[in-house]
Amino acid sequence: MVNKDLTVIVHTGDGDSYGEGGNHFIHNIRRNVDITHFVHDNQIYGLTKGQASPTTDLGHVTEVQIAGNINPPLNPVLLAIALGAGFVARAFSGDKEHLTSIMVEAIKHKGYSLVDILQPCVSFNKVNTFQWYSKRVYKLDESYDPTDKLKAMEKAMEWGDRIPIGMIYREEKPTYCDKIEFLREGPPLIDRPRRYTKDKGVFK
Repeated sequence: MVNKDLTVIVHTGDGDSYGEGGNHFIHNIRRNVDITHFVHDNQIYGLTKGQASPTTDLGHVTEVQIAGNINPPLNPVLLAIALGAGFVARAFSGDKEHLTSIMVEAIKHKGYSLVDILQPCVSFNKVNTFQWYSKRVYKLDESYDPTDKLKAMEKAMEWGDRIPIGMIYREEKPTYCDKIEFLREGPPLIDRPRRYTKDKGVFK
């Protein structure tokens, strides 16, 4: 917000974004801050003990959930659309060309952009492997309309034998900075003289 000339890209995993970082995930969408959020979703806590993450499938056995995961998985794509995100996509790390094209579109979008990247964890997740995803993912074709919110929510709920990848939903809307006059107008704040206006309680 201080320097509008910056392109801000955030890389996270499914655990830290959808689990302990859930509030940041929700409220960045609500505020529509101009950032691009790439979530490397391997459906497991791959950097700790391999325990179930918010996106781990029901019944998945880990060294922590020895009787199987009892919690239903979070659907981050559906959640992001329902919360009002302006750009929501899913991609697969096994298709680099398609993934790259989705990343470029996400970065170009003005406002909060989410790309949920299906990315196997070779250390801890022996179920959702490259082979598992490769048999299930399919690309949305040109006939699909990403501006249709209800259709996008239907696609977001498609999971199992068939998993759609591509731009699920897209909508242009004002960003957080667009709604605030002193952030919207003029040069970046870092190039302005700092003067505190006491009556308004803001730096101008």
